Amino acid sequence: MFNSGGHWLTARRLRAHGLLFALAIWSVYIWTLATPGLRDRNGNLKGTDFLHFYTIGALALEHRGADLYNMNVQAVLAAERVPQAAGISYLPSYPPQVSLLFAPLAQLSYPAALTVWWSLSAAIYAACCFLVWRTCPNLKNYAWTASIVALGFPAFFHLIAWGQTSALALACFTAMFLLLERNRNVLAGIALGLLIFKPQLGLAAAIVFAASGAWRIIGGAVLGAAMELAAGVLYYGFSPLREWFHTLAGVDRLFPLLEPKPYQTHCLRTFWAMILPWPWLALVAYAITAVAALVMTAGLWRRKARASLHLQFSALLLATVLISPHLTVYDLVVLAPALLLLADWLLACSVKESSAGPLLYLVYALPLVGPLASWTHVQLSVIAMGALLFVLWKMARTKSPSGPAGKMEHATL
Repeated sequence: MFNSGGHWLTARRLRAHGLLFALAIWSVYIWTLATPGLRDRNGNLKGTDFLHFYTIGALALEHRGADLYNMNVQAVLAAERVPQAAGISYLPSYPPQVSLLFAPLAQLSYPAALTVWWSLSAAIYAACCFLVWRTCPNLKNYAWTASIVALGFPAFFHLIAWGQTSALALACFTAMFLLLERNRNVLAGIALGLLIFKPQLGLAAAIVFAASGAWRIIGGAVLGAAMELAAGVLYYGFSPLREWFHTLAGVDRLFPLLEPKPYQTHCLRTFWAMILPWPWLALVAYAITAVAALVMTAGLWRRKARASLHLQFSALLLATVLISPHLTVYDLVVLAPALLLLADWLLACSVKESSAGPLLYLVYALPLVGPLASWTHVQLSVIAMGALLFVLWKMARTKSPSGPAGKMEHATL
């Protein structure tokens, strides 16, 4: 994302683009929300997916573990708690312990709970960006630029607009990165294991670390996942957990319900499903490209002497998104650390190595035009992420990439 030599992607342009993105998406969103009642100008419930979390939080308050995976019961309860949500239902797919997190919010009115959740999500996002930015020596003089770009990140907008839980996943990845920097591998694994509430986001890391022989991280991940799941078992017993595992086992049949608008997804599985009319061929294409992404990422992690942690972790986040069986646009917020880490890394690169900059810019910006895929059937963000991962892998193979604190030659923001 950074200018090398005479490249067009200067700091001034990045600030301008980030500011334009932020002004456009947030002003339109505020205008959309500026209506009386809980329905916005498009007729959608404000907070969208937050209604589901608010509902399961109410079930937790009443200790109704048996209803955590009963969609009809939850639809009735949601309409009772939020009358303007009548007719809305969600497919229950989160593990039991997630309901405990939202139990305190379920004690509030829906508007108050949503406001608190929006505030918490924004605070977590800001804190994660700040903590990662602090580890980027070459970005120290560009705090203002980084802040504007972070505010205009389309994935952050979708996180807030959907009222989703992806800020918590971002916090897990951020904690994992910071702990890996300090060689606290077991604790980093625990942070990875806490992603069990969105298990698809931990899939790439589990495979890459196993392939790299990082067994302390794997052990920590098992421990972290077990501790989190244990919270639900202690509160509800084993029955709801068994129901969740049963739901996971049949998730392939639930994709049409999980993804009513495939153009809002940004992963290899739906990329091929939108392009190819034959499901079996789309599945084969997904498997081949997912394996390729994992092989490249594992290769970077095995080359510890030739690739910095900034580069390795960024590649891991790209692979996380690409191979995930289910990834909606709000989950792209987990790429925020990669955007910062790669920007910092690019500033330490020579002119020839800066070709990844435009791809990084596209990874940042293309989620904004994701709905075009409803007509083109091509999700451009997936192409950009795959191309960026390939470029990083190729550079690590052919030369020793500059570390994050490496000497910066001919590189300006």
